[in-house]
Amino acid sequence: MARSPNVDPSGRPDGQEPDEFWENLYRKHAGNAAVWGTRVNPLLVETATGLTAGTALDLACGAGGDTVWLARRGWHVTAVDISTTAVDQIRGLAQEAGLGDRVTAERHDLARTFPDGTFDLVSAQYFHTPFTLPRAEILRTAARSLRPGGRLLVVDHGSIAPWSWNQDPEARFPAPDEIHAELGLPASTWGIERADTPARPATGPQGRTATVVDHVLVVRRQGPPPRP
Repeated sequence: MARSPNVDPSGRPDGQEPDEFWENLYRKHAGNAAVWGTRVNPLLVETATGLTAGTALDLACGAGGDTVWLARRGWHVTAVDISTTAVDQIRGLAQEAGLGDRVTAERHDLARTFPDGTFDLVSAQYFHTPFTLPRAEILRTAARSLRPGGRLLVVDHGSIAPWSWNQDPEARFPAPDEIHAELGLPASTWGIERADTPARPATGPQGRTATVVDHVLVVRRQGPPPRP
């Protein structure tokens, strides 16, 4: 995992704990669309368009653009984040959009707790952090929470955008096959549906544009989904 430029010897950005760091960040920029935005991530659109709406889990949901997009299309979404401000913001967005019955927002430090339930889709979009995190274990738990026929979508940074907090030119981004190997999922139960590194145009804060690379992994739990 890449590190923040301001990391003390304990490994904590500015000496903060993870929940304190992310809460301060979201609270500072609450309601500032220029910083966080509420646009849906394009690779979620690409993956979920055409799927039958069911239950979805949005890991580290942030400002809530993915959650609202899914809910508008009939999904019942559990949105989780470590920041109370982010969770409260998503509840508000869902209510304003008339989607309160389709969105459950919960605060979780995923290094310690994981939401209950089973899902047809789990989305982990840019699940990066400047803190030490048992990421592979969390994503493995996410895969195990899938119902038969369900998909785990992992989208990671594959390049550094000009607006990224990580500007380390030596930063290394694991390839999709490496991410899959870290999960240690038996091929008899979870199959790879997609593993590639597409490039796309992206727009960051203040309208800055750049071409970025994403690392995309889609894992599907074998077996047909159960009948409704």
